[in-house]
Amino acid sequence: MAKLKLTFSCWNYDRTRALVDGTVQADGIDLNCLSLPVEETFFRMLRYQEFDVAEMSLSSYTVSLQREKPTFIAIPVFPSRFFRHSSIYVSTKSGIREPKDLIGKRIGTPEFQMTAPVWIRGILQDEYGVAPSAVEYWTGGEEELGREEKLKLDLPSSIKVRPIGPDNTLAQMIAAGEIDALHTARAPSTFYNRPTDVRRLFENYVDVERAYFRKTRIFPIMHIIAIRREVYEANPWIAQSLYKAFVQSQRHTYQDLSETAALKGMLPWLTAHVEDARREMGDDWWSYGLAPNRHVLDTFLRYHHEQGLSKKRLKPEDLFARETLEAFKI
Repeated sequence: MAKLKLTFSCWNYDRTRALVDGTVQADGIDLNCLSLPVEETFFRMLRYQEFDVAEMSLSSYTVSLQREKPTFIAIPVFPSRFFRHSSIYVSTKSGIREPKDLIGKRIGTPEFQMTAPVWIRGILQDEYGVAPSAVEYWTGGEEELGREEKLKLDLPSSIKVRPIGPDNTLAQMIAAGEIDALHTARAPSTFYNRPTDVRRLFENYVDVERAYFRKTRIFPIMHIIAIRREVYEANPWIAQSLYKAFVQSQRHTYQDLSETAALKGMLPWLTAHVEDARREMGDDWWSYGLAPNRHVLDTFLRYHHEQGLSKKRLKPEDLFARETLEAFKI
C-alpha cells in the first residue's frame, strides 16, 4: 500500500534528525522534510498553510484556535523549549537594574503574540510583580523593517501596544535608548556589536533560571507540531503515527547525548551538561506528551488568557488531537 505523502517543515534540531534522515519513519507516512528557520515556517504556515505538518509557535497556534473554524490541530511534541529569563534585554540608558524597574517603561517585542514574550510577561508578573498592563509595548522588526503581527489580535484596552516607525528596528532602538527594554526570542545584534549600550536584565541568567525551575518545575514550551486540520480530518490516524515517530526520534538524541566514547555534540563538557540536566530535571528532561507537561501548558494558557490573547481560558486538552492524549497498554 502506498504511503501518505506529507510535507513537513521544521528547523534542523537534533531531536528531529532521525525522523528527517529516515532513521525513524512514521507508520504509513512518506515525509518530505524541509529544514527552514522558524520565522519562515511560521509565516508560511500561518498565512498560507503551505505545509501539511509544521513546527509552530505555541502562542500563534493558541490564537488560531479562537477562529470559528480552526485551521490546525496539534500533537504534544515540543521541538523548542527555552528558559526565557535570558531573553530580556535592557538599554544601558534606561536606568533599569532589576525587574521592578520595567514598570512604566517602553518595551520592544517583535510581535505581541510571540510565545517567548508571553512567557516573559507571565514570569515577570508571577515572580516579580510586573503586570503586563504596567508597561507600553512597541512592536516591529527586530533586525528588518516592516514586520507585522502574523495574526490579527483583539487585545483589551488595558494592554498598550503601538507599532514602531517604518524606518526603525528594535535592535537599533534599544541601543539608542529609544525603547528601554526588549522581550524577544533572538538576541538583538546590538547586544553583540554594541555591548556598552545593550545588556541582559539577568546577567546571571543560568542561576536565575535554575532557581525558577526548582520553584515551579516549569521548563517553558515554545513550539508545538501542528497539522493542517483538513489533512488530519481526512486521515485521523496520522496524529498518533507522527507522535510515535517524534518520540522515537527524540530517543535517538537522548542516546547520542549519553554517549561517552566520543562526543556527538560540539560542547567540550557535554557529558557534564547532560549529567547536570538529569540531576536537576530527571532523565526525560525534554518530555513530550500531555501528562508530564500539563502544569507547564496550563500556566502558559493562563498567561495567554490574562494577556488578552485568548478570549476564554483553554485547558491543555483543548490543544491536541484526542488520539494523542492516551495510548494503548498491554
